[in-house]
Amino acid sequence: MTKKELRQKYKYLRQELTIEDTEEMSLAIANRLLTLDIWNNIYFHIFLAIETQKEVHTEFILNILAGKDKEVIVSRSDFSSCNMVHYLLTDNTKLMLSEYGIPEPVEGIEVPSDKIDVVFVPLLGFDGNGHRVGYGKGFYDRFLSECKPGVIKIGLSFFEAEADAIPHNDTDVSLGYCVTPQRVYKFSV
Repeated sequence: MTKKELRQKYKYLRQELTIEDTEEMSLAIANRLLTLDIWNNIYFHIFLAIETQKEVHTEFILNILAGKDKEVIVSRSDFSSCNMVHYLLTDNTKLMLSEYGIPEPVEGIEVPSDKIDVVFVPLLGFDGNGHRVGYGKGFYDRFLSECKPGVIKIGLSFFEAEADAIPHNDTDVSLGYCVTPQRVYKFSV
């Protein structure tokens, strides 16, 4: 399948999920994350779910991060340059929905990409080699290529890996892990 076909497939599969399904599966994903050896790190970047796209609900992960007293980073997207600016999430951070339905910080303390230790990556689909399909704008590939070499990249998916390899090129950044409600995939990077 092409990336375009994979995007259509996973958008359709997500839309078929009920609110209860997404809540239950998101909680299962958060619980599976607790089994990973990542919790000694300090700076965790997380996406805030786009509700209309039925993305993995990250509030369960946010609760874990708060309970472990981690520094949480969220981003604001610039669609003219397809880049993101990263901000420390604090009790004072104001969030607004962008025109694309993305909850984003209005302002705050900027955090450089190379300071981040762990990135939770949104995706539509992935394969057994850690290649993923996103929405197609390249925001996360650009961002992940700016991170330090040892950054831990963890995809979050409601669905299991594609049986066939996903087409990819040199600018696509592979995942180190992908976590689904059923299992944790670990990839050699």
